[in-house]
Amino acid sequence: MSKQDLRAETERLVKEAMERKSVTIKRGDTRIEAVCGKCGAPNRVSAPPGQNRVAYKCKECGAEQRTL
Repeated sequence: MSKQDLRAETERLVKEAMERKSVTIKRGDTRIEAVCGKCGAPNRVSAPPGQNRVAYKCKECGAEQRTL
């Protein structure tokens, strides 16, 4: 099968599943990759849907900050 055939098959299967209501779609938390402003360590922060700025504590130095 070509890629176009596979895409068409996938779209057909998704439409059928949506019509049967066997698939539920939920909005989950967003993961933000933040860098600490004090020590520069990378941090992975979860944010609820609809929020851009979330308060978090750095894993390395413990400084409390907000994501951008």
